[in-house]
Amino acid sequence: MFNSTFAIRRLIQIPPRHPGTRNESTALHFYQNRQLELYASKEAKRLTLRQLVFFGRSMDRDRLIKSANYVRTELPVRIAHRLRDLQALPYIVVTQEGVAKVYELYWSAFEKLRRYPPVTTLSDNEGFCRFLTDILDEHAPVIPSLSLGLSLSSPYLPPDQLDSFMRRMLISRISRRVLAEHHIALSNSFVGNHRENSGEPHVGIIFTGLNVRQSIERCTNLLRKIPVNVDDHCGDDVEGRCWPEVMIDGHLQTEFAYIREHLEYVVFELLKNSMRSTIVKHRNSATLPVIRATIVAGANDVGIRISDEGGGLCTPQNSIRTPSDLFSFSHIRNATRMEDSRLGALRTVSSRPEGIRATVGEQLGRWDDNLPAAPDPEKEAGVGPHPRIGIGLPMSNIFSTYFGGSLELVSLDGWGTDVYLRLPKLGTNLEGIEV
Repeated sequence: MFNSTFAIRRLIQIPPRHPGTRNESTALHFYQNRQLELYASKEAKRLTLRQLVFFGRSMDRDRLIKSANYVRTELPVRIAHRLRDLQALPYIVVTQEGVAKVYELYWSAFEKLRRYPPVTTLSDNEGFCRFLTDILDEHAPVIPSLSLGLSLSSPYLPPDQLDSFMRRMLISRISRRVLAEHHIALSNSFVGNHRENSGEPHVGIIFTGLNVRQSIERCTNLLRKIPVNVDDHCGDDVEGRCWPEVMIDGHLQTEFAYIREHLEYVVFELLKNSMRSTIVKHRNSATLPVIRATIVAGANDVGIRISDEGGGLCTPQNSIRTPSDLFSFSHIRNATRMEDSRLGALRTVSSRPEGIRATVGEQLGRWDDNLPAAPDPEKEAGVGPHPRIGIGLPMSNIFSTYFGGSLELVSLDGWGTDVYLRLPKLGTNLEGIEV
């Protein structure tokens, strides 16, 4: 551990501490830091969707203040565990670009949060929400920076260790954003500064009657507005076609309580991949086969199956042995992790303050008439006609499993792919964060 922490100090250019002086650098005292030890020794207070909905449903001043102080005290605990994870990395890993940047962002956020004073008034809460928003913005480059750093570290970490580390980092990041964004949404709703979304009932960021069919249709319609220009994995682009049609069947009236942003990110990514594969596979056909999305409402969960005729996943072009390898950040399981084009795209995205937030909206800015044409957020997010950065499927898997769901890819090589998404229906599953 000593070598790792020394490397992080050097990479973020922390000057050595001299006797009799006080250095105010936020990252200076991380080694054997008593405050970090104190927070890292605490258990994260995991929540369920039902708890978040129940607490936020009948909001008043006292409950809002209580919510603010819960977020204020819980976030530094969750960050402290991830700081310890970063400190435990081997020396050669922490010297990779991107890793020290994430460490510095986390340490800065930890210090700011643990020092933030208690929230006692609505005015205090308004300031706290602005503070949370600033931190969320600052951490936008975390996903591409982590992906870049761990892709470069892939030769030096066993695949299981690398993927386990990335899972802990990413699912913890989701958990912190959920707490912060949910509180901000509750605060905006309490003061009347909110907008209704498609008439669907919601509490904070959780839609209590989320209509699955409408979400699939929304993702389909958004994708069909995007100009067709896809890479066929062999260096050629396929253009001048329409996107395939999507047929939705099954239990079409299914509704359940869930975070709509999470569900639609996953559905958007799965449909996007199915559409791309279908176009490439049938590039010389007069018509494109339909993609089928089937909704199933069980007693305890909601299932979505997306079936395509895009040729399957385990092809020579993909260079993977099993479909689940597409979730991996290790080059041993997914050779594309070390491709120069993908690493270059990650460097580009991680160097921009916009980063990647893993939302549908950030991928669609290019075609929003209300937004300027440049820069190209769709390109930066890894969707456009350029080397893709490989974030979509791993993040979809993380989102799916966050509250105890699952995502399974079944490849019928030479024919197509069936994707099975299962999400808990009752909202009683605890967050899947690991300490």
